[in-house]
Amino acid sequence: MNKDSLIECVPNFSEGNNLNIIKQITSEIEAVEGVMLLDVDPGKATNRTVVTFVGHPDAVIEAAYRAIKKAGELIDMSKHKGEHPRMGATDVCPLIPVSGITMEETAAYAKKLGKRVGEELNIPVYLYEYAQHNKDRNNLSIIRGGEYEGFFDKITKPEWKPDFGAAVMNVIAGATVIGARDFLIAYNVNLNTKSVRLANSIAFDVREAGRVKREGNLITGKVLKDGDGNDIRIPGALKAVKAIGWFIEEYNIAQISMNLTNYKITSVHTAFDEVCKSAESRGVRVTGSELVGLIPLSALLDAGQYFLRKQKRSVGVSEEELIHIAVKSLGLDELGPFDPQQKIIEYKLRNAANEKLIRMNLREFANETASESPAPGGGSISAYVGAMGVALGNMVANLSAGKRGWEDQTVYFSDWAEKGQYIQAELLKIVDDDTAAFNAIMNAFGLPKGTDAEKQTRTQAIEDATKYACEVPLRTMKLSFESLDMLAAMIEKGNQNSITDAGVGVLCAKTAVRGAYFNVLVNAKSLKDTAYATKIIDEAKHILQSNHHRADELIAKVEAAIA
Repeated sequence: MNKDSLIECVPNFSEGNNLNIIKQITSEIEAVEGVMLLDVDPGKATNRTVVTFVGHPDAVIEAAYRAIKKAGELIDMSKHKGEHPRMGATDVCPLIPVSGITMEETAAYAKKLGKRVGEELNIPVYLYEYAQHNKDRNNLSIIRGGEYEGFFDKITKPEWKPDFGAAVMNVIAGATVIGARDFLIAYNVNLNTKSVRLANSIAFDVREAGRVKREGNLITGKVLKDGDGNDIRIPGALKAVKAIGWFIEEYNIAQISMNLTNYKITSVHTAFDEVCKSAESRGVRVTGSELVGLIPLSALLDAGQYFLRKQKRSVGVSEEELIHIAVKSLGLDELGPFDPQQKIIEYKLRNAANEKLIRMNLREFANETASESPAPGGGSISAYVGAMGVALGNMVANLSAGKRGWEDQTVYFSDWAEKGQYIQAELLKIVDDDTAAFNAIMNAFGLPKGTDAEKQTRTQAIEDATKYACEVPLRTMKLSFESLDMLAAMIEKGNQNSITDAGVGVLCAKTAVRGAYFNVLVNAKSLKDTAYATKIIDEAKHILQSNHHRADELIAKVEAAIA
């Protein structure tokens, strides 16, 4: 673990109606320095609020402790009613490793939090998932079995002694489950029925645990047992999926409420389609879906690509377009607006200051470049020109993929467009990175130099910043040169009505490489590490020569085709 380690915490509080109580709980989280509150998602029918925040592990467990304490003071579980299973005011509090920390280390933090809650707040605590060594009680649904009402008896049994705290149920706060787990997607699918029986039947079809096997009637028939007296189960269709059916009065519909415990095993779109399949077999129609809490960007991008492929369309479109396709295909906006900036975890975490330039419109970007500030300068413009070059290639690829009569080549052009989109996105990042690299050099020159130690620190900072200022434009050169492969394919095999667009893309790539080369050269010559400077200049010269040769060949082909 390092000083930049991040973990996510997603506590579920048993209050979804009283916004004042919810605000008091989240205020405790926001008061802790070093954490960022990402999402607060209350549900009226479930009477439950899912909160998401991230930060350094020490800050996160401090914030979690304060929130659990406040929830225990404000939420009276003896009066709680809701559709969702629950056993405490803070029903469950998982920690999820985000970066710079292992699952084992995250589990240790969960135990540390659990110990403090149990001992200082007199709330019985059960560990689960990776924080629980006892495999007989590491599953949340098994721990929570019996819920709040049943725990007064359950907690007295030796096998259900809490991991922390006394074996006495807290009448007001209930009990809490704390653990460490992989990223979980809480996902509900909406049905055109109010029938909980039908919804549960669909849930049993899809969830990994499936349903118990019965003799004769699937609902009322006698449960069949194996030789050891255990229920025989019929597995569901989806691995790493937990699901139940319920009726949501707030929306006047039944839903399939799912936890995708490993979205890389079962994706959101796979779960959606499987529910659609089961629902249709029972005369029920899926009308949309709902995301509770946050979702990783990759999950929505994968969904967008999946649905485009089903339509036999190119997947080499922008990130924004993939998200739009995913949202519309899954019906994530049926029950309310879906804002990607608020629901995608990477978007919530990213620093807008690091994307200042590429968030500008064209006029703002041109005016910012023309201002008296030295940045953005040639390096940023070179990266942007390179991005525009590959964007033209992407356009030709997508037009070709959708051309009538070329259906047998859709995958070929889609694959090229997908590669081009990656290069385009990376070059757009460099637009801001190059300006940041220049600013880092200026900041290093501004460091104090009154003492020998300060001089040494300043000199090293200047050297490090200058090396970075060489590496950023070198990456522009590599990516822009790489884009020529895609542009060449478009010139040779793409829609010939757009061959000049691909040709302009080649001219952009040629300009981007040469412009970035200027920056590599001027910065490398300022380095004291001459061996490093020689190495990076030689690499840049090689790319420059190869790029010009290839670009000129492609430009000649375009000119010959339109002559």
